[in-house]
Amino acid sequence: MFFGPSTDLTPAAFQAKLQSEGGVVIDCRTSAETAEGMWPGARQLDWMSGEFQQRVSELDPQQNCYLYCRSGARSGAAASFLRSKGFAHVFNLGGYGSIARLQ
Repeated sequence: MFFGPSTDLTPAAFQAKLQSEGGVVIDCRTSAETAEGMWPGARQLDWMSGEFQQRVSELDPQQNCYLYCRSGARSGAAASFLRSKGFAHVFNLGGYGSIARLQ
């Protein structure tokens, strides 16, 4: 399995961190993409439509934020956006396929 330079955690590290520290899991994909499956309890905030940017105030900047999309590009952009807004604990997980096997 390949973890590109924008991927901050391996799937196993994500699962362990989420279980031990908690946080919010954010799916940056479109509704059509999430219809194929999502991480249980994840919030869908579509990056492409601008919904993510409009609803960022609903997120806690001190909470762990784990982001994924289809390939890692949108979640990488969303992670950079959150960091620019002062979010301290942001992790790009890459593509949904890499974490879907953990469910």
